Amino acid sequence: MSLMYSLTCPTLFPAKRTLTNSFISFFHRSPPVVTSLHQRISFTSCSGASQLNDEPHGGEDVFSSGKQRTNYTGVRLEESVEEVGKIRLDTWISTRINGISRARVQSSIRSGLVSVNHRVIVKTSHMIRHGDKVECTISELQPLKAESEDIPLDIVYEDEHVLVVNKPAHMVVHPAPGNATGTLVNAILHHCSLPTPSFQDHELLSDSDELSDDELDESSLSHSFGTNETSIRPGIVHRLDKGTSGLLVVAKDEHSHAHLSQQFKEHTIQRIYISLTCGIPFPPSGRVEIPIGRDLTNRIRMTADTGPTKCGKSRYAASRYKVVEILAHGGSALVEWRLETGRTHQIRAHAKYLGIPLMGDEVYGGTKNMAMSRLQIKNSSKLHGQLSEVVGKVNRPCLHALTLGFTHPCTGEKMQFSCLPPVDFAEILTGLRNISTQKIKGS
Repeated sequence: MSLMYSLTCPTLFPAKRTLTNSFISFFHRSPPVVTSLHQRISFTSCSGASQLNDEPHGGEDVFSSGKQRTNYTGVRLEESVEEVGKIRLDTWISTRINGISRARVQSSIRSGLVSVNHRVIVKTSHMIRHGDKVECTISELQPLKAESEDIPLDIVYEDEHVLVVNKPAHMVVHPAPGNATGTLVNAILHHCSLPTPSFQDHELLSDSDELSDDELDESSLSHSFGTNETSIRPGIVHRLDKGTSGLLVVAKDEHSHAHLSQQFKEHTIQRIYISLTCGIPFPPSGRVEIPIGRDLTNRIRMTADTGPTKCGKSRYAASRYKVVEILAHGGSALVEWRLETGRTHQIRAHAKYLGIPLMGDEVYGGTKNMAMSRLQIKNSSKLHGQLSEVVGKVNRPCLHALTLGFTHPCTGEKMQFSCLPPVDFAEILTGLRNISTQKIKGS
């Protein structure tokens, strides 16, 4: 069976499904011929936000305890820039207020709530320099509504309680600032005719920060079902990054959502991913048990917590990996990942920690230059042109959610679904296999 033929994903997989011959042929295919500054941050009562009992008041330094806020409405910053050199206004403010998204800062700037040296600035990219006095009040968070949209869905399985879909790469899972439409949730609302929810009093990570639709901790999604006005994630139990393709389960009722959420919390969900990496890991199989937290030098990125100053608050994370194929004489590898936990960017951060960033993952070092560097070292110069052509096709992190298994929330039946990677992933894999491939025994 040819690879391209085997990419076709069946409409329905029965419960207790195991890998088919298509999957076996896919894996076994033979190769074809910041410093501390004095600052003043205060909370101003605004739009009822002061009613939140976990919010500081008055002139208190609201972040001295290190606790991250969940609502930034009315936060006021007055500070003089002490950094040397020029820096973007939106970037600087987002580094001064712990945990706020750049999109929220940009919205405040455009609303005329930020001034530099007593002059209102509405340009988010305005450059500031040492000695400038910045005054900023964070604007009220505007509600986001998830409207139904007639967007085709690749449905792998559906009954009256759950929906399993094959998410394409480049699709965001749910609306967020900068991505209000065209998401998986918009499509699901149209398909399932669910009531339209909205979102207001909670901060979301933004696509503007390139953290658009991350695979956030499952615990953060445990209350995402409902028809009230506190959710824009109807039925969403877990998420995939915007650039990640593959399987995702959606709950169609409250009971199913609660049951599936508990399975994620207890780590009983089976999730298998495959990726193409820059280089090959050593050893070729193993378990990564390294906490993950937000990178203090780049808030759009998570990082393995290897020291007290490396990242912010970190959480336990564990991943198992094994090399399925060594590709292009060791310049790349097809790697299988099994998640024990579900942290933000877990595979991507752990891959970087292992020194094998995912091919195409520019946030975590898997740039085209990195990929070419690893490939060129392992291959003769006469193959560099061919390799450059293959790498040129990469336009997202090469990561695919291959297999998803769970207990049906209503029948108790063990269900497992698998779906091969899309054409873009397969073409890159084929190109690397055309250079050379070595199957790893036991994979």
